Amino acid sequence: MGWYRAITKARLALLFMLIAGLVSTPLFSQGKRITIIHTNDLHSHFMGFSPELDYTPDNTGDDATKGGWARIATVIKKEKAARTNPVLVLDAGDYTMGSLFHMRAREEAFELRLMKTMGYDVVTIGNHEFDLMPDGLARIIKSARRTGCPEIVFSNAVFSKESPKDDSLEKAFNEGFVKTYLVKKTGGLRIGFFGLLGNDAAEVAPFASPVTFRNYIEAAREMTDTLRRKEKVDMVVCLSHSGLFHSIASEDEVLAREVPGIDVIVSGHTHTLLPEPIVIGSTIIVQAHEYGKRVGVLDIDWIDGKAKIAKYSQTVIDDSIPGDKTVQRAIDGFMESITRNVLRPHGLSYFQTIAETKFDLMIEQKESTLGNLITDAIRWYVNKYDSDPADPTTRVAFAVESNGLIRTHLFRGETGKVAVADVFRTIPLGIGMDGSMAYPLITFYVYGSEIKKAVEILTSIYPLKGSDYFLQISGLKFSYNPRRVLFDRVTQIWMENEKGEYVPLDYSSSNKNLYRVAANIYNATFLKVVGNFTYKILTIVPKDRKGNPIADLKTRRVDADKTRPGIQELKEWIGVMEYIKTFKDLDGNGIPDIPAAYENPQGRIVKKTSFSPFSLLVRPTMPTWAALGAMTAVIALLALAVMGVRRFLRKRSA
Repeated sequence: MGWYRAITKARLALLFMLIAGLVSTPLFSQGKRITIIHTNDLHSHFMGFSPELDYTPDNTGDDATKGGWARIATVIKKEKAARTNPVLVLDAGDYTMGSLFHMRAREEAFELRLMKTMGYDVVTIGNHEFDLMPDGLARIIKSARRTGCPEIVFSNAVFSKESPKDDSLEKAFNEGFVKTYLVKKTGGLRIGFFGLLGNDAAEVAPFASPVTFRNYIEAAREMTDTLRRKEKVDMVVCLSHSGLFHSIASEDEVLAREVPGIDVIVSGHTHTLLPEPIVIGSTIIVQAHEYGKRVGVLDIDWIDGKAKIAKYSQTVIDDSIPGDKTVQRAIDGFMESITRNVLRPHGLSYFQTIAETKFDLMIEQKESTLGNLITDAIRWYVNKYDSDPADPTTRVAFAVESNGLIRTHLFRGETGKVAVADVFRTIPLGIGMDGSMAYPLITFYVYGSEIKKAVEILTSIYPLKGSDYFLQISGLKFSYNPRRVLFDRVTQIWMENEKGEYVPLDYSSSNKNLYRVAANIYNATFLKVVGNFTYKILTIVPKDRKGNPIADLKTRRVDADKTRPGIQELKEWIGVMEYIKTFKDLDGNGIPDIPAAYENPQGRIVKKTSFSPFSLLVRPTMPTWAALGAMTAVIALLALAVMGVRRFLRKRSA
């Protein structure tokens, strides 16, 4: 039996070894947990997304405001406190340009400073950070560095070797204030970060010049390769201001397929509501809507060299979340600076009630009530400062504004009171040619045929390029048929006369009368260059009142004070404020009331969908004639081919 005892002891020893092994070795490989808190497209909306007078960050349960940076700060703190693992707070760009607070970005960099206070670790640069031109962005970064800001990564900027206009920004890169990539060691992992501006975002960053941008896919490949091979990182995170369109063709989905070495893409630019991540291969893509309305929280387990989603959630930033008091105190201080430095010179203050309204004024992908008000304001404002009642040719015949520059609705809210800050948020963007903040208004003259080309942008380019290209108009009324030939869909145009009556406009090439148009510098520039990417079909040549072509639109800025040397730019946002002040006070409380005429669209843009031959061919211009010619040629070729086949068959049968 000795052999039996020996075998039994051996079995027991083996059993003890197995048990010990099970205790010391987990049944499943345990990963390292990393949490990413992310935002995008915050656009300086410190006070949330609602009427300013409704927002109560110090209280809960008493407003309908979405967003608010003090509330976001509370969520960041809460999510960090709930975890023992490392937490990274990231933003995918466009944190500036959207409210009065960005008006002091160059001098005080409120956004980046506040993001540092809130706990952000790494951010990238969006297209709107370039709205203040390269030197303006350099000044923002320099101002932020004085008091502290998150790390900034940006990887596909190309600086000009000829122009000095981007030298200050290039210096900020060279000095390390902006890095092409960054490596952070946390939670036992080396994590690499880089930032990109996608192709669409680059296209809508005209004031970035002379900075240009490498193709974002090429830059991503290079950055990923550098981080993997040279820096030996475990995880690669891309902050991509490229975007998602719920389509496999959207740029960040293309990025994930083309550069599989990226583990996480924090996406921005398209303001996409994406409740759950998109996973392509082993790449996780997230985006958190817009304006701080949501904050995304991504828990990742790093297992066997791969990022695995442990949990994902988005917190809706609303009145259930109390605002962080430290952050709100900072915002209140910034507000005082805005009133003192920006508003007081115009007799305004941040919370000043400038009007009352009984209805919301909306901006939509059609003729909109807010679009009508803003374009009416442009026409009124320029006529006030720069027209001669004795000379009808100096009167602004029509004004335009694009949906892309009208950034938000004007809500009635709980009180119906409209604050100065609310009005500014509707048209906040831009910089003047003199370096001052906000777009200036300019005017020039066009022929009737060019007016038709301008409104064909709405009928033909908007459906191809998206809502940013939809034009709101004042002084005109037109009808169009979307079934007609591209660039020739307008069927009739009427122009408003001095009596407020709409009369038919002769938009044939034989009409050589000149009509004065007003727009901000951004839209005016677009009208001038639109022919370049429509095969010259929609070419518009801005002219002076004598019909001479204008080479430089900067010379056509409206001067707000001709008694002073130089041009005192007439700013669009101030024009809207001044126009609203002219509205009647209907209830005797000393506050203007927005007229009922703006409660509904006024029928300036009339869509008449029809396949009737008459509607398709009435009043044709060159694109329709070209299409008819092409069709005739095709029919003729087919007829010749049929005749040839018949002759061939007859010969064979003979």
